[in-house]
Amino acid sequence: MISIFIVFLLYAGIILLIINKLTDSLCVQKEIPEERQPKVFQTINILVTILLISSYVEILFAH
Repeated sequence: MISIFIVFLLYAGIILLIINKLTDSLCVQKEIPEERQPKVFQTINILVTILLISSYVEILFAH
């Protein structure tokens, strides 16, 4: 159980880093103003975190 948690934490960290890099590319490509960028990052990070938590719960109850 602990090993699943550790592996999932590493997986979640990598996913969040990749998503943040893609969000930065989106902000640059769409020329989103600097004052709106923190709100965009916050919204995307919250939604991805919700998806990761729900995936973890699904994995927990699948075993």
